[in-house]
Amino acid sequence: MFPAIEIFGRQIGLYGVMAVLGFAACFFVGSRLIRRFDIDIYDFALTMIAAGIGMAVGASALYAATNYRVLLYGFSHFSEIGWDGLWRCISAAFGGFVFYGGFIGAGVAILIYTKFAKSVTPHRDRLLDIYAVLVPLFHTFGRIGCFLGGCCYGIESNFGFTVHGNTFNPSVNGVSRFPIQLVESGCNLLIFLVLLYFFYRGIMQSRLIYIYILIYSVVRFTDEFFRGMLFGLSTSQWISIALFLFALVMLPIKSKKLKNSP
Repeated sequence: MFPAIEIFGRQIGLYGVMAVLGFAACFFVGSRLIRRFDIDIYDFALTMIAAGIGMAVGASALYAATNYRVLLYGFSHFSEIGWDGLWRCISAAFGGFVFYGGFIGAGVAILIYTKFAKSVTPHRDRLLDIYAVLVPLFHTFGRIGCFLGGCCYGIESNFGFTVHGNTFNPSVNGVSRFPIQLVESGCNLLIFLVLLYFFYRGIMQSRLIYIYILIYSVVRFTDEFFRGMLFGLSTSQWISIALFLFALVMLPIKSKKLKNSP
């Protein structure tokens, strides 16, 4: 794992680098996919920007929700720690990202943007299909970034990687851990290829977002066991269950609407 590289005397986190590469790959692929529906590249770019903002807000908000005790401590002990201490607590609470929060936040942002931007309103279902294809592509890069940075690591395992000198996440040092980040990256790549095939073949058109949720929620639920969640369920597993049920209900409803539409 290599959490950072040094360029001109400055350390640059490789997680951020992989996120940028993932976003660039998504824009490149998406710019090709929109040609099938005659969507303007300018409209697509604005939709991507809206999705990026929603992703950042949602991922950070869910991370803060899972670390609410830090916020509670900051506000309840304000008289002791003062403004500086409170700010440190807020920074710590919002200092990370949770994928599901980003996925939901980006999806909501697309729905909001396509509602008010009349030029793309007729293409809402198509853009959601494209979003479904691009999410696992972006996540493929993101999980490689997690591996390089040393976060979201797996359980102790003889088959794995041992890290030394990771100052970003010292808890990974000196312990051989199962590379669940790379496994999930590979799973996301497969999901991307499957959905891309569905997209070009017109399979489950206007419903790919539900197909993605059904597949990935199972993958993520399983992955969590390789992160040590053997007793009880993690936040991501509960969200996986909720999203799986949501997609299971919405898929036939959407199919019926499409069947009855002129």
